[in-house]
Amino acid sequence: MLPFTGTVAVTGLNATDNPGPGLAVVRALRADPRFQGRIIGLAYDAMDPGLYTPNVLDGAMLIPYPSAGREALLARLAWCQQRFGLDVLIPTLDSELPALCDQEPLLESMGIRTFLPTRAQYDMRSKARLDELTAHGVPVPKAVPISDPSTLYTIHEELGGFPLVVKGVFYGATIAWNVSEAIAGFHKQAAEWGLPVIVQEHVSGEELNVCVVGDGDGGIVGAVPMKKLMLTKSGKGWAGVTIDDPGLMEMAANTIAALKWRGPCELEVMRDDRGGFHLMEINPRFPAWCDLSAGAGHNLPMAYVDLAMDRTPHLPDYRVGTAFVRVSINQIVDVAAFEGLSTVGETASLTSDDLPEGGDMPSPTTIRPLH
Repeated sequence: MLPFTGTVAVTGLNATDNPGPGLAVVRALRADPRFQGRIIGLAYDAMDPGLYTPNVLDGAMLIPYPSAGREALLARLAWCQQRFGLDVLIPTLDSELPALCDQEPLLESMGIRTFLPTRAQYDMRSKARLDELTAHGVPVPKAVPISDPSTLYTIHEELGGFPLVVKGVFYGATIAWNVSEAIAGFHKQAAEWGLPVIVQEHVSGEELNVCVVGDGDGGIVGAVPMKKLMLTKSGKGWAGVTIDDPGLMEMAANTIAALKWRGPCELEVMRDDRGGFHLMEINPRFPAWCDLSAGAGHNLPMAYVDLAMDRTPHLPDYRVGTAFVRVSINQIVDVAAFEGLSTVGETASLTSDDLPEGGDMPSPTTIRPLH
């Protein structure tokens, strides 16, 4: 296959103890010999650690937070396109997708390709609606969205008693063993992510994950399953290993078929002590461990780029027993790089001669989203 020589923009460059997926996506692309293009980091904060990781980005630009709205984001993407000549955009955060789903024709008119779920698919996999998949034979713990904490005094009777899991609408989860802990978890998640808060039946067992790219017609382009080997105090995977589990992969295939999922996602699954699988969440983007897919020879971020560019992905079988272990390091940087992002909002390792011609930054009213 011909090499890819275009420019890819990647979001989610936070890299703390709960890292965003962006840096893993970038590393996966860099690891593929077919990728001979450039990578531009799109960040919300000039202090995002992924901006300063050596030898991964060819340039960077700050973008408005999702709360600024769709038009502000699209206007900034148009400016990024003028400055860097973007070919493919890979959003990696849940909160970004509502502004980008169903906008592919508009983005393509700007010269930016994506391979994302529709808004209907995005909504269907939400925590509030996930248990609707039981009608398609996918085992999902019962969950109820709530907006009033007083509901927690009785809802445990509907969900099989304590413990319960109290979840934020985008991220975060608290295991509650009584009403007081449930109410505290409600206020914590509501303060961070807003309403509704999701209260889910608790399932104990072994945590498994599957990184998947769906074709949009119910099929799977590629998938890599992983078992967590080490967790942080907040329950995030700090180490994991690829596994061979036909039952898990069958469940993943059934889930993707039911949703007709298009693009990347992560299935969070619990296997109970009887060997039964329970789908706990579907994250509608690449997970922060997706570079494990590249390490295992089944590079899913590169498959996304291929699909966005109407190329056929090349995905050999993944290698079972490939592991990852995260590390924390101090990155030494020149303060000038931080100053450039903080004051101008962008930085580039390119010369001015390499940049495509561009004009003034378009105002938000210049770019109209599709409805």
